[in-house]
Amino acid sequence: MLSSYTGDLIDLLSELGVAVLLFLVGIKLDVKLIRSLGQVALLTGLGQVLFTSIFGYLIGLALGLGHVASIYVAVALTFSSTIIIVKLLSDKREIDSLHGQIALGFLVLGVFERKGTPRELPESELDRGDDYEVIIFGLGRFGTAIGLRLSKLGLQVLGIDFNPFAVRRWRELGLKAEFGDATDPEFVSGLPLVRAEWIVSTVPIHATGLSHEDARTTLIQLSRTSGFRGRIAVTSHSSRDIDDMLGSGADIVLEPFQDAADRAVDLVCGGPRVERTDIPSIETEERQES
Repeated sequence: MLSSYTGDLIDLLSELGVAVLLFLVGIKLDVKLIRSLGQVALLTGLGQVLFTSIFGYLIGLALGLGHVASIYVAVALTFSSTIIIVKLLSDKREIDSLHGQIALGFLVLGVFERKGTPRELPESELDRGDDYEVIIFGLGRFGTAIGLRLSKLGLQVLGIDFNPFAVRRWRELGLKAEFGDATDPEFVSGLPLVRAEWIVSTVPIHATGLSHEDARTTLIQLSRTSGFRGRIAVTSHSSRDIDDMLGSGADIVLEPFQDAADRAVDLVCGGPRVERTDIPSIETEERQES
């Protein structure tokens, strides 16, 4: 098994590789030409996907694979290797040619296009004059469940998430939500923090970016420097970083698995049941489960 250090090193190298690759593509890319050839690049991309899908499927059948396995082969072949194509075009001195620019345009579109990502972000509904008692960062299932329960208790709750699907789910549930980044100083400073009593972070816990910053620590620092004087609760899935979070300024560290176990024991021992509100899944959660 790979150690945690090895995994972090691989993540760092992969991010550096993508950054260098996109830098190389950006230098060679004529944006005006790609814009004028956008339809050609799109049709070329669709043709490539269709051709490689059929070709890969036939190869799988020829090798004696079943229909399902052949479909997997076909899907695998539809993904273009950007770095190989860029290298070949560069070596053949064709990267500045018409077909080279079309290929680069298609590859760039493939890099940045994410399946299911909405083309329009949710519009801001935040009224700077509104006061919120609780501001929740991270509107996944855990954050949404907390928000619904606090709202039922009569508290004014504002939700923040960088996932447009999560923001829209909150609004459909009748809750106030904003699209934003918990590590963006300008965004955090613009929130109605002064009169808030709690900030709750349920943001997924993983190192992000080349600096491997912890979003929880960053949020604590930004909220304090922005005038927040209330209490802060953050989520942890490991007992090892609880002391670190408390030392960084968190007042409470929530442990979803431990807290769920405590609630389960309470129910088994005759504790009162609470009415549940069904939380609809969003596309990003469905992809994680599949």
